[in-house]
Amino acid sequence: MPDTIDATADRPATAPADGYVELRSHGRLRELMGEPYRIVIDKVHAELTDDDRDILARSPFCLLATSDALGNCDVSPRGDGPGFTHVVDDGTIALPDRPGNRRADSFHNILENPHAGLLYLIPGGKEVLRVNGRARILTDAPFFDAMTAPDGRRPQLALLLEIDEIYLHCPASLRRSALWDPQSWPGQDGRGRG
Repeated sequence: MPDTIDATADRPATAPADGYVELRSHGRLRELMGEPYRIVIDKVHAELTDDDRDILARSPFCLLATSDALGNCDVSPRGDGPGFTHVVDDGTIALPDRPGNRRADSFHNILENPHAGLLYLIPGGKEVLRVNGRARILTDAPFFDAMTAPDGRRPQLALLLEIDEIYLHCPASLRRSALWDPQSWPGQDGRGRG
């Protein structure tokens, strides 16, 4: 990404009393973070591997990130039994829409901006699969029958994602958060962290 703002300057706080120093340039960010490791760059791919398919087959949950035409973001949970995501082909996946709160924020956003991201988790596992691509909303397709819910309901809508990039994300946040450790869960045996 090109630097449009001086790479050495941080913007002073809008109100000097607040003490905030905002980072405003790609150059300064890279200076502070360093360059990504080559292995991180090399693991990004555009088509599903056998390992990716395995994670999708075992995952009962993902987070769907979208934004509208103005960049207003939304993240929504999606879930069903393990393998609820349908693999259409090596570069395309589909998520059946299951009844929820009917807000349809993600779908409204996709109608304005097709770019979407998915983050898949497997309870107790260290895998975090990140998928970015271009989304479409389908009202029918030959694979809708394969996405019928356990209760027999065929989806009325599905999100089709044409994959731009997919890769295993670093699991460090799962380790640090102790997300899968019941002893860390608030309310468990009256305690939990914090």
